[in-house]
Amino acid sequence: MSTKLSNGITVPEKQEWRTEDLSLSNIADYKPFIMVDGPGVRCSVYVSGCKFLCPGCYNVAAQNFNYGTPYSKALEDQIIDDLRQPYVQGLTLLGGEPFLNTGVTLQLVRRVREEFGHTKDIWSWTGYTWEELLEETDDKKALLKAIDVVVDGRFIQALMDLTLRFRGSSNQRMIRVPESLQTGEIVLWTDEYDQ
Repeated sequence: MSTKLSNGITVPEKQEWRTEDLSLSNIADYKPFIMVDGPGVRCSVYVSGCKFLCPGCYNVAAQNFNYGTPYSKALEDQIIDDLRQPYVQGLTLLGGEPFLNTGVTLQLVRRVREEFGHTKDIWSWTGYTWEELLEETDDKKALLKAIDVVVDGRFIQALMDLTLRFRGSSNQRMIRVPESLQTGEIVLWTDEYDQ
């Protein structure tokens, strides 16, 4: 049974929260060609529904699984068409909680890999920590294995730092997924701007 901590964040037991029990496959928003959700120009998909309920969350409306509109083939085709632009670096998954909406997010990342291979990178934000994801349900682990970078961990208001790139609080990490899975140790994502 999930626990609510003194900082207001809800923490699940291992494999407690399941997409098939929670997700309504709704999309809170889709934003093509933006430059704030990871490096370069990106197409960002905001899924609906999150159970972490982090106080200070920047997207409270998207915590509701009923919020937004149903994911559709037409939207997926639009995302793929937008990703075809040569100046678009990749896809970003946010929420809500992408790992509690794997019916949508896993389908989308598999299509992106079919269409583009690894020429477009895929980032995802999640309230789960890396360590938690490694012990989660098969669908969450499948999504993790299909992406390039995961920004992990709950947003903690007491650790909020507006100077951080692509993160809200200092406990969150930008993790290179393939390298971390291969080595068994967390490899952080950095670029020339992090020197």
